[in-house]
Amino acid sequence: MKLSELKVKETALITSIDCDSVLKNRLYSFGVIKGATIKVEEVTLTKSTIEIKVNQSKIALRMNEASKIEVKYAE
Repeated sequence: MKLSELKVKETALITSIDCDSVLKNRLYSFGVIKGATIKVEEVTLTKSTIEIKVNQSKIALRMNEASKIEVKYAE
């Protein structure tokens, strides 16, 4: 499933990131890496932006960026 499909307050584990190297390096710098646990904090009304929490950082991503991140529900 894609990160963009998660609902608010759901937690998931990143399984893969399928994007170009520029975006991948940007995500890595924020701690968005394979194996990281993330939680969806907020989604804008227009569904254009998603706010996630990784470790102690909150990050806003565009939905098209979030759709490139493959996740599975955390156990």
